[in-house]
Amino acid sequence: MTPAAVLLLAFLIGVVCGLRSLTAPAVVAWAAHRGWINLDSAPVHFMGSSAAVILFSLFAVVELVADKLPSAPSRTKPAGLIGRIAFGALCGASIAVAGGRPLGIGAALGAAGGVAGAYGGYEVRTRMVKALKVPDFVIATVEDALAIGAGVFLVSRF
Repeated sequence: MTPAAVLLLAFLIGVVCGLRSLTAPAVVAWAAHRGWINLDSAPVHFMGSSAAVILFSLFAVVELVADKLPSAPSRTKPAGLIGRIAFGALCGASIAVAGGRPLGIGAALGAAGGVAGAYGGYEVRTRMVKALKVPDFVIATVEDALAIGAGVFLVSRF
C-alpha cells in the first residue's frame, strides 16, 4: 500500500469517529485483535488487547443506542467534539502505524478526520431529515450502518 493511501485511510477512519465516536475504535480494536492490522511493536499496541475489544465494543453499542435519544448532546458541542478528535487521533495513529507511516502524522490526520466527520455528518444528517421528511431516528440508523460498514472496509484494506 502506498504511503498516501495509508494516510488517506488514517484520515477516513477519523471521519468515521466523527460520525460515531466509539465505532471506529471498536473496529480498529477488533482488526488489531484479529490480526488484520499489526500494532504489536507500536505504542498503540493495547488496541489489540481483549480488554480494548470488549470495552470499545460495549461503549460503541451504548453510543449507538444513546444517539437515538432526544437528550443526546450534539456531536459539535465541545464534549462530543473533543471525544471525536481524541478517538480520531487514536484510530488514525493506529492505522498509520499499521501501514508503516509515522504515528504523529496518522494521529493528526485522524483528529482532522474526526472534526470533518462531526461537522459533515451533522450537516448531512440534519439536511436529510428535512429533505426526506423522515424522523431523525431513520437517518441516524442509516448513519450507524454507514459508520460500521466504512470502519470495517477501511481496516480490511491491509
